[in-house]
Amino acid sequence: MIAYPITNFVAEVDDIDLSQTLSDEQQKNLFELVRKFSVLVFPNQSITQQQHIAFAKIFGTVESSIEYNLQGAAPRLPKELSDVSNLSSQGEIWTADSSKRKLILANRLWHTDSSFRNPSACLTFLHAKSIPPVGGHTEFADTVAAFEALDSLIQNQLRSFTAEHSIINSRNKLGFYSFKQQELDSLPPVYHPIVLTDVESGKESLYISSHIGAIQGSHNSEQLLTQLIAHATQRQFVYTHRWRAHDLVVWNNFKTVHRGTEFDDLKWCRDFQRATVIKN
Repeated sequence: MIAYPITNFVAEVDDIDLSQTLSDEQQKNLFELVRKFSVLVFPNQSITQQQHIAFAKIFGTVESSIEYNLQGAAPRLPKELSDVSNLSSQGEIWTADSSKRKLILANRLWHTDSSFRNPSACLTFLHAKSIPPVGGHTEFADTVAAFEALDSLIQNQLRSFTAEHSIINSRNKLGFYSFKQQELDSLPPVYHPIVLTDVESGKESLYISSHIGAIQGSHNSEQLLTQLIAHATQRQFVYTHRWRAHDLVVWNNFKTVHRGTEFDDLKWCRDFQRATVIKN
């Protein structure tokens, strides 16, 4: 197993087949890489859904997909995998008026996965089953480097702030207001600090997301969130991953923020499947 750094927070991992049972030594090396890099790219991984889930479980408890909280949804994947595709439950490209389309388009906003849950997901494992010929990339921003670049006075102020996270907030920003009361009750707001500290390294990071609504301690939550996301997503902090079929990308949601980029989602299939893990 060899890791080739792409940026200071991203590396590509070679000489590993995730369809096979990993040895204790391989698992140990992977844990080290996850500690060292916030984003890891594993190219050419032809894995099944169960192999995808099994790999994620090495790192912690796998969350259930939010689709299982939504009334009328007909998930096409097992509950351990989130359907991050433009496909209907029948496996066909969605239509312009699809409710699922309106829900998932918010993935094009800068966010961290499952920050609206408590505990929230630390690691994400996203597998590309099929990719569009143009667009549909994923951008990652290094929120550790972004925090370190802030003035110390601002850092101290942010350390005292706590933010409300809810999937309702991110969806409302794009005009999606179709949640039923039972769905709202099953996904209540949760609260997380704006600044997180890594226990092992002691490094701090911004924990920001489009899922954030009110920020306790701020006089203007919306303006502050806009400023923080604009700061953290400056070009010097961002890596753009241009997907290849069968890439598996793993990232740390406590140290990055990400978003999907546009593609013709009414023409091209983009079938991505995601496992998110609560760190043990």
